[in-house]
Parts: sequence; structure tokens; C-alpha cells
Amino acid sequence: MQLYNSLSHKKEDFIPNEAGKVSMYTCGPTVYHFAHIGNLRSYIMEDVLEKYLRFTGLDVKRVMNITDVGHLTSDGDTGDDKMLKGAKREHKTVMEIARFYTDAFFADCAKLNIKTPDVVVPATTYIDEFIRVISSLMDKGYAYEAGGNIYFDTSKLDKYYVFGDLSEEDLEVGVREGVEEDGNKRNKADFVLWFTKSKFDDQELKWESPWGTGYPGWHIECSCISMKNLGEYLDLHCGGIDNAFPHHTNEIAQSEAYLGHKWCNYWFHVHHLNTTNGKMSKSKGEFLTVSLLEEKGYDPLVYRYFCLLSHYRKSLVFSWENLDNAVTTFNKLVAKIAPLTQDKSGDIDKTEFDRLMAAFNDALGNDLNTAMGVTVLYDVLKSKANAATKLALISEFDKVLGLDLIKKAEAKTTPAGDSGEDIPAEVQELLEQRKAARKEKNFALADELRDKIAALGYEVKETRQGTLITKIQ
Repeated sequence: MQLYNSLSHKKEDFIPNEAGKVSMYTCGPTVYHFAHIGNLRSYIMEDVLEKYLRFTGLDVKRVMNITDVGHLTSDGDTGDDKMLKGAKREHKTVMEIARFYTDAFFADCAKLNIKTPDVVVPATTYIDEFIRVISSLMDKGYAYEAGGNIYFDTSKLDKYYVFGDLSEEDLEVGVREGVEEDGNKRNKADFVLWFTKSKFDDQELKWESPWGTGYPGWHIECSCISMKNLGEYLDLHCGGIDNAFPHHTNEIAQSEAYLGHKWCNYWFHVHHLNTTNGKMSKSKGEFLTVSLLEEKGYDPLVYRYFCLLSHYRKSLVFSWENLDNAVTTFNKLVAKIAPLTQDKSGDIDKTEFDRLMAAFNDALGNDLNTAMGVTVLYDVLKSKANAATKLALISEFDKVLGLDLIKKAEAKTTPAGDSGEDIPAEVQELLEQRKAARKEKNFALADELRDKIAALGYEVKETRQGTLITKIQ
């Protein structure tokens, strides 16, 4: 497989440190509010990546943090703590907020068929580990105390801006919105490893440390959680493109200073979901969540499908019109699969199966080209292969795409009298009348009843498996 590596700015063959095994870390949510669908685009694409790596036979161990302390509203270590902000907003404790929105996040993930990572670590459970690593950085001369806080000294690095050609001039105070000058820092790019009482006296969560009562900065948690669970050599680190600087930049700085060697080989960044007014955020316009999509009548998996139609390294523009278009094409796709589920006879055509599987692997193996993968799915439907071969391919592809295609197709083709719970009672009654008419060979009445059923939005067909009722699209 080839992946674009944000560190080298080019596609590279993905080669794990240990043959057959992948250590994968993904930045988790800051659980002070619901995740918006822009956040969830990143998790969808990371989920597809993990599932495709597993699909190719690799043993993946994926770790994710839950930020329940220390994430400030500004990249410059300034502003309110997001967790404290959420607690004040809802008049709850920080941990009540954290528990509620952690549960909400994973509920959204379940609706989007996003697999829960193998290891999930709330930052508040690793305080001792943060203190241990920060102490080591101080002993090695990479960190210093100033104004009661502990800072990482970026001047000790040969190269700090590893993801691009940024310089100190790019980060002059006032150039980047939200960055305020911190007089304690020796260098503008230095960042906080540990806050003490010198900042945010109303901070609810505090711990004792060698430097005073306080709490960790945001960046240190991902480094420590990753190293503790995945070791000193990380294969793959994922996140949204907005995490590349400063969060991932700072992770690399502190991790490699602590370890004394290169830490992570591949960096996978998902680009923004934009609205027509620009980047999606919780503070601008309509707060777009999975729950809102459901309230408006959209299946969350249609949003997943919408994301798969674009490459993860391209910004994707969300609008209700664009989502409606995805609904139409998704429903047509499921409708094309539905008849296949009623005729599963025959052996799998190995030649055709292998040809189309190779095409799917070519697509996903080329920097996770999900849009091309969906195209191959349509090629399966257009092929001359029998239903058994097509269903086998669709089932395999969906292990990666995660769209529940066969399940949804089967739901559209429920034989009358068999698990027809979703068919309206009026239609069920007409079906029973039609069944009786056919038994009495009163075909004129049977046709009349079929037309009445059609007027209610359902199509009736006779198959070898019996009477088939399908909702008309």
C-alpha cells in the first residue's frame, strides 16, 4: 500500500517497523461538546484506513486518547480550558461533562460504523506518566520552569517545523488569530508541558507535581499515551489537518527529545469539511451533528458514504443539497444490490472475483482512494458475474467501506409473510388478500390488488422464493 506521508510530502510505500503488525495512533476528541460532522469526517477516514490495513492481512493495534483535561481554546496555550468552558456552560462538573460527551462521541461513531479503537485512554488516567516524561525532559535540558509553568524549549531542536517551511516570522504575535504573547516563554514556539496555579486558578482538575499543583498541557498526553501503549517506534499517526501544527509538531518535538530517536514514520492527515461559508466549527452557523442529521431524516451511513466519495486529502464541501445528492445515489446503489440478495445460487466465479478484487485493492492501496473504491463497487454490479460472485465481492468491499450494503439491500426486499415488520399494516392486509386471490386463481383481482399496493408505494414480484415486496424508490 502507498500512503501520502505529511512528513515527507509524498506518497510512500507503507512498511511497518515489525513485519505483519501496525502500531496506529489517532488523536481523539476533546469531550466538552458534541463532535460535529467535520470532526467525524476524520474519524471515518481513519476507520477506513484501519479496516483496509486489516483487510490486507495486517495485525493492527490502534490507540486513541480522550482529552478530558488541558486542551485550551487557542493554539498558543492561551484562552479558556475547553473542558472548563463546557462545565460552566452546562453547570456541571468537568468529569460529568467528560463522561457525557465521551459516551455521545462513541454513540455517534457506532451510528457511522466507526470501530472503537483497541485502546482508549482518558488523559486524566495518565497523570503520573505525564509527570514522569516531563521530568525526564527537564533532566535532559529540553524543558524549563518559568512563571510557575513548565515549557518545552524548541531552541534545543535542530528542526522544529517538521511539517512545512514555517519560521518564527510566520508565528509573530498577532499574525495568527488567537495567539497571544506569553512572557514566560524563552522562544515564541515554546509550548506548555505543565500548568500550575499561575494560570487558571478556577481549574477544577488539579494534581500534585514536582513543580506545584496543576495540570498537563494538551500536547504531552498524546505522546505519553502512544509511547506507553505502542512502544518507542510508532508506525502511523492520524488526525485532522488542523492538528499538524502545532499539536503534532509538538508531539514530535517532545517525543523524539524524550526517546533520543525518530518516533513515528508515517503521518496521515484528513483535510477539512467545509461549508459554503468556510471551515466547519462549533461556533459558526448551524451546529452540524449526527443527531441533527437524524432529526432531518438522514441515515448517518449516507453521510459516511458522502465522505467516501471524496479523497481524504481534499477539502470536502458540505451542503444539504450535496447530502441530498448522496442520498439519491446511495439509495440507487442499495436498490441495485437488493435483487441479488434474492438469488444467491451458483458458485463464485473465481476469475471475475479476483479481477474485481484486484481493482478494489488498486484503488484503496493507492493512498486510500475511496472514491475509486466506490467506482469499483459499481463495476461489480455492471459485471457479467453471477449474483453469488457479486454478493461475495460486495461483502468483502464493505468490510472496508462500512456501509451495511447487503443488510440494507435485504431490508428492501422482505418476502411477504417473512420478517415484514416495517411493511405498513394496510399493505400487509392487501398482500394477504392478493395471496388469497391468487390461490383461488382470481388473477384479475390479484392484479387489481397489486395496483393498490403500488399506489401505496410498494412493488410486488413473484420469485422462486415466493412473493417479494419492495418499497418503490
